[in-house]
Amino acid sequence: MLSRIAESLFWIGRYVERADGTARILDVNLERLNQLPAAEQREVSRQLLGIMGSRPEAGKQEEFGLTELLNRLAYDRSSPTSISGSLGAARENARRARETVSSALWECLNTTWYGLSQHRKDVVGTYRFCHWVLERTAMVKGLADTTMSHDESWQFMLLGRSLERADMTARMLQTPDVFSAGLSWVNMLRCAGAYESFLRTRRAAFGDEHAAEFLLLDRLFPRSIVYALSDAEQALERLDPSYQRVGFINDARRIVGQARTFLEFHQTSNLVAELPEHMERVQRACAQASDAITRKYFAQAVDLSWVGEVS
Repeated sequence: MLSRIAESLFWIGRYVERADGTARILDVNLERLNQLPAAEQREVSRQLLGIMGSRPEAGKQEEFGLTELLNRLAYDRSSPTSISGSLGAARENARRARETVSSALWECLNTTWYGLSQHRKDVVGTYRFCHWVLERTAMVKGLADTTMSHDESWQFMLLGRSLERADMTARMLQTPDVFSAGLSWVNMLRCAGAYESFLRTRRAAFGDEHAAEFLLLDRLFPRSIVYALSDAEQALERLDPSYQRVGFINDARRIVGQARTFLEFHQTSNLVAELPEHMERVQRACAQASDAITRKYFAQAVDLSWVGEVS
C-alpha cells in the first residue's frame, strides 16, 4: 500500500472519531452551560476548550463565552479540533484515498460534509447538530466496518480511530477540575455513551471512583481507554506481525503496550486523585505513538504536513 494512502486512512479514522468525541462532550455540557450566569458561563467555556486542547486567543479571555465556544468546537471549518473541521478533514483524506475506501463510505462522508451547513448555530441548533453528528459518525464507522475488507487499509483506519478514542476519553478525564467544574460522574459517563453499560455492569456501585475506573480500565466497554489501547495494539501487531524473541522493533506498539499495561496493572487507593497524572500519560503515549507510526509507515512530504498531530 502507498504510504500516502495509508496516512489518509489513518487520519480518516482519527478525524471521524474526533468529531464523534467532541460532539459527545459538547452535547452533554450544553444544557448546563445555557443555565449558568454569564461569568460562570465564560469560565466553564474556557475549561471545556482547555479539555479539547485549545485556548481562547490572547486578549479575548474576558469576551470568550458560549457563542464563541460553539463556534470553536462545532462550526469552525478551519480548525481540525472542531466538529466541522474534523469532518471536513476526514472527507478530504477520503478523497485522497478514493481508490481504497468503499463507495458507500465516500458517499456517507461527502453527504455529511454537505449537511454541515444545514443547522442553526444557537444552543438548540447545536444540540440537534451534535445528535446529527453522532448518527453520521456511527454510520461512517459502520460502513467502514461492513463495506471494506479488513486488510491493511482497514487496519490503518482502525488504528487511527483507536488512538483518537483513547485520547478523547483522556481529554474528558484529564483536568483536575473535572468534578468541581460540574462534570459529575453521570455526565462523564454520558459523554462516553457509557451510562447504561455502567449501570448494568456495576448496578449499585455508584460514584466518581467507580465511573473513572469503568472509563479507564474496563476491558469489555469499547470506549474505555484500556479497550481502545488494546485495539490499537492489535492493529499494530497485524500491520507488522514479525515475531521477535526479545523486544519490539515497532516503537508505536511498544509505546501503546506500555501505556496499556501500566493502567491495567497499576494499583491505587485513590484513582480520582491520580486521574490528571494518568490522563497526561495516556495523551502523551497517543501523541508519541502517532509520531512513531508516521515515521514508520507514512511519507514525510511537505505537502502532507497539514494532517499532523493536533496539540
